[in-house]
Order: sequence, then C-alpha cells, then structure tokens
Amino acid sequence: MRIVIPGGTGQVGTILTRALSAAGHEVVVLTRTPKRDHELRWDGRSLGPWADAIDGSDVVVNLAGSTVNCRYTPANLQAMMDSRVYSTRIVGEAIAAAARPPRVWLQMSTATIYAHRFDAQHDERTGVIGGTEPGVPSYWTNSVEIAMAWERAQDRALTPDTRKVALRCAMVMSPDRGGAFDLLLRLARSGLGGPIAGGAQYMSWIHDRDLVRAVEFLVARDDLAGPVNLAAPDPQPQHAFMRAIRVARGIPVGLPATRWMAEIGAFVLRSDTELLLKSRSVVPGRLLEAGFEFEHDRWSDAAQDLVRRMRGRAGTGSAAPASRPVR
Repeated sequence: MRIVIPGGTGQVGTILTRALSAAGHEVVVLTRTPKRDHELRWDGRSLGPWADAIDGSDVVVNLAGSTVNCRYTPANLQAMMDSRVYSTRIVGEAIAAAARPPRVWLQMSTATIYAHRFDAQHDERTGVIGGTEPGVPSYWTNSVEIAMAWERAQDRALTPDTRKVALRCAMVMSPDRGGAFDLLLRLARSGLGGPIAGGAQYMSWIHDRDLVRAVEFLVARDDLAGPVNLAAPDPQPQHAFMRAIRVARGIPVGLPATRWMAEIGAFVLRSDTELLLKSRSVVPGRLLEAGFEFEHDRWSDAAQDLVRRMRGRAGTGSAAPASRPVR
C-alpha cells in the first residue's frame, strides 16, 4: 500500500513510518523541513505539489499539529489550534480533489477530549466530553476545545469516497529517545517517580507495537469509522503507573511531589501541569468490540518490555534516534 503521513516526523510518525516501511509499504511523509528521500515539503495550510502524493494513495494518516509539550500560553494554545485545524482542512481538500482518493483517512485526535474524572472510564459511547468539569483550572477547557475543533474539521470535509476515522490517542509508550516513556523513566531515575498531587489521577497509554497494530486493524476494517480510542484497556492511577516503571527499572524509591512542586517543575521544563494532573481513564471500547487483541494490555508487563528494549538498544549501541518535533 501507499501510505501518506502528514506531520510524520514526530514520535508517532517515526514509529509508524519505521513499522509500515518494514512491512513493505510505501510511506510518504509530509513535513515543513524534508530531509529524507521519502519526505515531501508542505506548509500544512495550502495545496501544493504534495497533494499529488495523496491522489492514488491507499491510506492517509494525518498526524500534523504543533507540540503539546509546552507552556499553555495564549500564543501556544492558538498555535495548537491553528496547526491542527488548518492541516486537517487542507488534507480534506486534497482528498476531495483527488481523482483517485484514498479509501481511508485516519486523523489524529486525542484522549484529552474526555473529561477529568476519577469515578468512571471513558469509552467512545459513554465517555463524557470535557470542558465543563467543576474544580479544575479554567484553561483546561482550551485542550478540549482544540480536540473538538480538530475532529470537527475532519468530519466536515467533503470526502464521500474516503472512510474517516478520528484516532483519540492516549500517551504512546515506546523506547525511543525523547518519547513519553523516556521522559518518565528519566524522572524515575532522578528519584522523582513518586505520586504527584496524591497520584490518584488516571493515566491512559498505548504500547507502540499495539499502536501500529491498531492502525493496521483500522485500515483493514471497512466497517469502522468515526471516533476510536487508541488506548490500552488498563489505565492506571499515576502513583501505580510510576511504580510500575520503577519496578521494571529496579528503582527502589520515588519521591512524591505536591501540586505546587509540579507547577515549578513544569515551568522549568517549559511544559504544563495539565499533562500530569488531568485524570484520563480512557478505554478502547470500539477496538475490543471489533475483536482487536492487544499484545500489551497490562501496564506492568508493557513497562517491563519497554525497559528491556531500551537496555537492548543501549547494549548494542543502536539506540533509536530522538524524534523530530511534530509539524
């Protein structure tokens, strides 16, 4: 198959490109700064020669959007919104204009669209969309509004011959340098892998190999369209999530952190505490109903596998390169 991945130079794009290319597929990545033979230049806003790659392709997986690992200033929030909505609109225009449109368009979204809660899990049917929860910082509404606008841009695209799927993706756990697991493991190794603000907030995740398998599954299943949660069926409270990382790496202690300590740490790292404090208990209802079987459905086992792979790469001197920023 020919698979086009707009915004494919970040962590998720690197994982998919590596796996899909190894499986024998032709992968074309659209990026602002092409550096490799399989990469084409685009600006994420306007049609150009890159659209020729979509015409005649089998699958489009749009991952484009500026990074969320930043301070949530008004300027950064606007960049998150614009980069997601504009890129989704222009991908939709390219598909609509194609003489031979792809049969499926997988559009990245986020599990952050769901409400902050501790009392129930979110699947696609019963999950509660966030934005109106009491007792949370008011600016958290921005992340939900961005996610809703992102999905709305795909939904409104006039692509009648192309099946559309919105990937409500949880944190992707891989052994790659610079990824979420690498950063969490570094925190644990520095002694900061304990509960944050009590640690009761849920963390949802998906193993990198299950991410690839889920994408392949969704491409193959012509009966699946609309929102699909890409998350393992084992969301964990933050304190248990970090404990599993410490156990897998043999780290005996993780110091706790209060909310204000997390605020200081996020400020120093130029990130935001919403990524650490929002409770996301997201489960893959539609994938499980469709018969998808996870290879890594329990976080303790997944953490062991990721640590083992990181050690293996370090031992051979072939650690995976750091992912380039999302474009």
